[in-house]
Amino acid sequence: VTDILAKNNINIRALSIAETEDFGILRLIVSDENAAEKMLKENGYLIKVVDVVGVKIGDEPGKLTAALDVLDKENINVEYLYAFMARTEKHAYVVLRVENNDIAEKALTDAGFKLITEADICKL
Repeated sequence: VTDILAKNNINIRALSIAETEDFGILRLIVSDENAAEKMLKENGYLIKVVDVVGVKIGDEPGKLTAALDVLDKENINVEYLYAFMARTEKHAYVVLRVENNDIAEKALTDAGFKLITEADICKL
């Protein structure tokens, strides 16, 4: 997978791997979602694109907890997340897969968190 993406100039921004008894799951955040989907499908991979919520948080203890607490108060389950640092800023970024993006986005913005877009993530 990494070779296919590299040969097509697609940058991996974040990834996680999960294994089950019968198959593995590779979750990716990439610089060009459409090209990655096309290339991987052409090479026989089963692809599922899902919507996620991106949040900019302070790079200090407790900020991730504060964002997760906002979701918990709204009874929004986090299925999985990616967290990473930007090279040029003193912020952390969290990309969340949640049950309901609209409710999560509203709750986070109402609590003062700044949402980030796919374009923002690709610039990190």
